Amino acid sequence: MKKPKKHEALLWSIAFPGFGQFLNRRFLKGTVLLVLEVIINVQSNFNLTIMYSFRGEINTAIETPDYQWLMFYPCIYMFAMWDAYRDAEGNTTSVSYIPFVFAAFFVTVGLIYSAKIKLFGLIMGPVFLPMLFLVPGLVVGFIIYKVILIMTKP
Repeated sequence: MKKPKKHEALLWSIAFPGFGQFLNRRFLKGTVLLVLEVIINVQSNFNLTIMYSFRGEINTAIETPDYQWLMFYPCIYMFAMWDAYRDAEGNTTSVSYIPFVFAAFFVTVGLIYSAKIKLFGLIMGPVFLPMLFLVPGLVVGFIIYKVILIMTKP
């Protein structure tokens, strides 16, 4: 059977951790990631946090989540995306994980400071600030990735 394209698997993992693995026919890994995502989501009250954030009820969104659980979410999410991408591509470089690791790190830092950092005079909360921290995380990760590729080129 033909493997799915790497971007398709990545996008399904963005939709829901584990779906990219299902697409890649890695059913056990997909099930484990899906179950972990649901457990972390429920234990952290993440859906309620998202709902309050999108309603503009940022103070309630800050008080709602269990941060001890929620801090696991970026790592599971980014790992699922990287794994689906890597597995669909087949022969990736050994450092293809670097942008995903830095993204997870920056999103987690954004989550930690989400109740303190103000942008444009507003506290962004535990949904929007981590989403904004994703961008510099990916930028730093891709720069380091490219530097490593250049340095290790034969």
